[in-house]
Amino acid sequence: MFKLLHTDHGARRGEFHTVHGVIQTPVFQNVGTIAAIKGALDTMDLKELGCQVELSNTYHLHLRPGDKIVKQLGGLHKFMNWDRPILTDSGGFQVFSLASLRKITEEGVSFSSHIDGHRIFMGPEESMQIQSNLASTIAMAFDECIENPAPYEYVKNSVDRTYRWLVRCKAEMERLNSLPDTINKHQMLFGINQGGIYPELRVEHMKRIAELDLPGYAIGGLAVGESHEEMYSIIEAVTPHMPKDKPRYLMGVGTPSNIIEAVARGVDFFDCVMPSRNARHGFVFTREGTLNMLNSRHETDDRPIDEKCGCPACKNHTRAYIRHLFKAKEMLALRLCVQHNLYFYNELMGMIRTAIEEDRFEEFRRENSPKLDERIK
Repeated sequence: MFKLLHTDHGARRGEFHTVHGVIQTPVFQNVGTIAAIKGALDTMDLKELGCQVELSNTYHLHLRPGDKIVKQLGGLHKFMNWDRPILTDSGGFQVFSLASLRKITEEGVSFSSHIDGHRIFMGPEESMQIQSNLASTIAMAFDECIENPAPYEYVKNSVDRTYRWLVRCKAEMERLNSLPDTINKHQMLFGINQGGIYPELRVEHMKRIAELDLPGYAIGGLAVGESHEEMYSIIEAVTPHMPKDKPRYLMGVGTPSNIIEAVARGVDFFDCVMPSRNARHGFVFTREGTLNMLNSRHETDDRPIDEKCGCPACKNHTRAYIRHLFKAKEMLALRLCVQHNLYFYNELMGMIRTAIEEDRFEEFRRENSPKLDERIK
């Protein structure tokens, strides 16, 4: 399924073959939590912006419209009119970050809906069943997302339970894929490495889950409060123990610099709400750093957001106009900036892939990693 095409030091250039198309890696997955990109973009926009993989959320879609309704309507691809790969996360992060009054047992987690407070139970089997109903290309294993920092003994016990949950996820997915009414019988399961900021727990867990021979593996539980240096240190500890012939996914990361640094450490897949969330507040990424479109200095600026950018916003509109839209509280401001930021991230991944192919990734990293996250004065 995964073909490693080229390496440049630690950076990897590959292809991941799926039932919904080939993913060129490294890749950034555009986050459409409830089967929609916030900012009034549809799937036709995503294609224009160069999106390869759309990511949706198991927890939120289970609550509304309901995964059984999505299945009745033909699965998530048909529901949102998207014919390229979709990854669904397991709902674990939302269960542990959004839900209140949760109770963790060996079977799973009981919690209250953040929408109306009704009680819900989700465990490995339930998460797999929901994701099977959604019929995504890639399903993520149900795991416990641990706060950083957390006590060593708690993290160790949690990691052991997450491993046992992964074994159950694998068995349940195999069962579901064999059923006659399953929409996507080729749905793939990615396991998730946990262990907080304890390298020895991370490495031990990675070795154990690698033995399950899954189609791909993720590093979870990072970008949740630890420093960038701690995050990079954990990645460096874990990636040598991840299968070389499987894609590696760093969940919930991150800034352009974070992505470049993680690619240098052997990561292939990324996702983050940052580009769309920042855009909706007027913060946009450019090749020279980040801009605040609400700044008064853009009031009469007739340049595009980024003069080297080919996104719809930059091809058609000025900084002055976009600032005016924000000040006038027009929704179009959000749409244009989300278009720009997603285009920027997808184009960045294309530039990274080319740099790896041409054996100049380290030069690309030195030139771009420090400046892309800087605020332009």
